[in-house]
Amino acid sequence: MSDRLLVAVFATPVASFLLRYGKDLGYKAVLFEPDGARATDVETGLEAVTTLPDLGADADVVVTDHDRPELGEVLKAVLDRPTRWVGVLGNPRHAGPHVAALKALDVPDREIARVHRPVGLNIGSRTPPEIAVATLAGLLADRNGRPGGFEFQ
Repeated sequence: MSDRLLVAVFATPVASFLLRYGKDLGYKAVLFEPDGARATDVETGLEAVTTLPDLGADADVVVTDHDRPELGEVLKAVLDRPTRWVGVLGNPRHAGPHVAALKALDVPDREIARVHRPVGLNIGSRTPPEIAVATLAGLLADRNGRPGGFEFQ
């Protein structure tokens, strides 16, 4: 079993593809959905939990719905742990609602700055599978100390 953990936060179509593809890439893939009624229809071999799992220095966390009311609380809990990487999906042309949500919870700016947005490589992705591929490619590039894209050094 891999030591790498991928946590997709909130049950969404993107989360389903992230977890499926992440498992194929060697991650232990977990869905964190605080609303138990939404944590259904999880693919065989994938784990769904309603409480935040243990997050260590090898955990990558991707929040897949920036409109959920519990966004700030969830991100604050993630930032309280030594998570390797945390990001929130969203359109880069609009301000990320996570910033205001975290400020309202008195999260320091240095911690808010740990949250990546946008996430993934800029490949023009629009559909849930494309967004998952772009996100995972970005995570792999980051893990491997590479910039992503087509430039090779």
